[in-house]
Amino acid sequence: QVQLVESGGGLVQAEGSLRLSCAASGNGFTINTMDWYRQAPGKLQRELVAAITSGGSTNYADSVKGRFTISRDNAKNTVYLQMNSLKPEDTAVYYCKADVVYSGRSYRYWGQGTQVTVSS
Repeated sequence: QVQLVESGGGLVQAEGSLRLSCAASGNGFTINTMDWYRQAPGKLQRELVAAITSGGSTNYADSVKGRFTISRDNAKNTVYLQMNSLKPEDTAVYYCKADVVYSGRSYRYWGQGTQVTVSS
């Protein structure tokens, strides 16, 4: 069993910054891709914000390119999302997701979510 624990959300003014963290805990697993998703108020679906592979390759949604940076510390099984120049439309619950190999099988885990609110 793998658990993902997110932290770093909060309330910030427009043009401000926040850094989200997501730490994976458990034993005997290997993490492949780690992603950040978000679900905005009133939206039914989560959208992919950023993704990073175990080798460090990254991918971003067009709406956050140049403002957000995803990174990971493989030794700590932790992924980060540095969010700069925040806009009110970035307000959402942010979730991390990890694709994990455990005992030769693939699993997908989600964090509990952390609220990010950007005021204008």
